[in-house]
Amino acid sequence: MTQIATVERILDARYAVISVPRKSACGHDCEECAGCGVTGAAVRAKAANPIDARPGQKVVVQSDTKKMLRIVALVYLTPVVLFLLGYLLATALGAAVGVQYAAAVAGFAAGIVAAIAYDRKLRARGGVSFTIVRLF
Repeated sequence: MTQIATVERILDARYAVISVPRKSACGHDCEECAGCGVTGAAVRAKAANPIDARPGQKVVVQSDTKKMLRIVALVYLTPVVLFLLGYLLATALGAAVGVQYAAAVAGFAAGIVAAIAYDRKLRARGGVSFTIVRLF
């Protein structure tokens, strides 16, 4: 996955801290809508700096697409799949409607807990790795 980032500061000869703007579904084209009041947040991360980029420069960063897709699948798909699985399993067992809903909510909650646990594990290992590939 390739993104545009800004170099915030240099950590050492090989690494820099970058700021990657977080994208949203609306794209934050605030002039075109009534405005939701949400501002685009930035994600700060450590990135390998083989091109010796300097603070303030816009750069193109690359991350492992396979790892990013795994994260997206875990965060977005796992809660939905567990929600449906809980509901369908309770339905197949002939449970009352209230129990079906409770099983669905419990499945969704388990998916959220799994996503949070994975996020903490990923952060402990250093997070997603970025590499600065060129100046923008």
